[in-house]
Amino acid sequence: MIAFLSGYRREWLRLDIVAGLSVAAVALPVAIAYSQLAGVSPVHGLYASLLPLVAYALLGSSRQLILAPDSATCAIVASVVVPLAGQDPARYLALTAALAITGGLICIAAGFLRLGVLTNFLAKPILAGYLNGIAIWIFTSQLGTLFGFKLPSEGFFRLSWHFVSKLNETHGLTLVVGVTTLALLVLFARFAPKMPAALIAVVASIACSAAFALDQHGVKLLGMIPAGLPVLTIPAIAWRDWEALLPGAAGLALISYTSGMVTCRGFASKNHYDVDSNREFIAMGVADIGAGLLQGFAISGADSRTAMNDSAGGKTQVAGLVTAAVLALTLMFFTAPLAWLPMAVLSAILMKAALGLFDLKGLRELRLVSPKEFWLCLITLLGTITVGVLPGVLVAVGVAVVLLLITVSRPHDAVLGRVPGTNAFLNAATHPGLQTYPALVIYRFDASLVFFNADHFRARVKTVIREATAPVKYFLLDTETMPLLDTTGAAALEQLRGELETTGINMAIAGPKHLVSSMLGKTGLADKIGRGMLFPNVESAIDSLMQVTLGQAAAHGAEIMRR
Repeated sequence: MIAFLSGYRREWLRLDIVAGLSVAAVALPVAIAYSQLAGVSPVHGLYASLLPLVAYALLGSSRQLILAPDSATCAIVASVVVPLAGQDPARYLALTAALAITGGLICIAAGFLRLGVLTNFLAKPILAGYLNGIAIWIFTSQLGTLFGFKLPSEGFFRLSWHFVSKLNETHGLTLVVGVTTLALLVLFARFAPKMPAALIAVVASIACSAAFALDQHGVKLLGMIPAGLPVLTIPAIAWRDWEALLPGAAGLALISYTSGMVTCRGFASKNHYDVDSNREFIAMGVADIGAGLLQGFAISGADSRTAMNDSAGGKTQVAGLVTAAVLALTLMFFTAPLAWLPMAVLSAILMKAALGLFDLKGLRELRLVSPKEFWLCLITLLGTITVGVLPGVLVAVGVAVVLLLITVSRPHDAVLGRVPGTNAFLNAATHPGLQTYPALVIYRFDASLVFFNADHFRARVKTVIREATAPVKYFLLDTETMPLLDTTGAAALEQLRGELETTGINMAIAGPKHLVSSMLGKTGLADKIGRGMLFPNVESAIDSLMQVTLGQAAAHGAEIMRR
């Protein structure tokens, strides 16, 4: 922020103030609603929104990103804390705050260690499945409140069964309030997307609730929210509890950071500036610690509030400071009216957020473009709604790693031919009419030659030579697409060289990069192949090998003539 303020323009202040007020109009009801997902009382959602906005304004590298309670993050918080807290609300709150602090410390450490690259393990299909699974989980978890009865906190299929079995307990007026609110939110999103629909719904429902005394007709209300600002508090839990939170905090840090970075990079690209991924790790870590010390819960980059900031013209993180100020003033002076807020309205807000997360079009496109990645996405989705958020994601990451190893262990390869009249070489199997050379096979292996694909490489070369249409005298390995050769790969290459030599086939290598060339030298394989059989590129290798072949053919012809 200091860099932004050094070049801050006076005309930006009005835009940042308007954007900050607009974000606050959305952030206030959403923070209260998301407290339900995290499993804490509504005021703690507001607590979780204060220091993160200030911390990110000072440390973050994005001009538009808003850190706030996020549906996915809240779902993870609940999944981690519920098994540890038992039925003790005070312990639950302390563990929730401690989880935020622990996750924040992990983020800070990751930032200093420059581990932003770790987020690449959450591939797009995993993130898509995770977010769609979260959307389904949020939607179904709010059905009970929307219909006016209580549902147990269980997996998707059990919860759905309990919901169907309790439909006869539906409270009609509660359902009318919730469904009407949800319908209005959907209509606002379609026809007036820039309006603070959630705030309008909250204000209107509070007015109706107070005017018609909805609580006396069985509609459950939010109740009193304590006024005033929270004080900094270190959670009072045992050391073993901090240790028990570590695995969940690590998963929370990775997922919330990745989710936030998707939003961060998207708006940075839209507004033509760069963000620092490792600095973002540190900023988010400090923000999480601030949320935990104020008795809040872990936060992330909030896409809806960031979009509101951007569409309202926010230029710098001053807008985030304005939002924090509005939330603080609300806590100090305007909590009393919130007591009249129907719980069904909060459920409708959460369900609308879930509808926004669910991306059916994206799932269809992924199925058409890459069925393998679609199934990975589906595994993540099913894992998220059945075994839980973190276990589901961890299973999907494991499956992704296995699929990656399978893919790289059997990489694409090709027998090459020359485009006539050029120095371009293409796959002879897919490009008919290429120029080939007698007694020479040109083979390209499109991956590093390492321990997990070395045997596959040898088997493929033997198959290629066996299927050659003419006797082979030279095997030319094009290594221009081979970035790395390890000791296992070098051993496989040496074994292959020996096997080819016994059948009268000479091995040559073209275009070795630095790491490949270095390994050939260190293992002595370059000398065994022969320095004269190592070439800078395929063209020079062909020229040399064909001259030798033609020379040998001419010598052989002369010998026949002499006889």
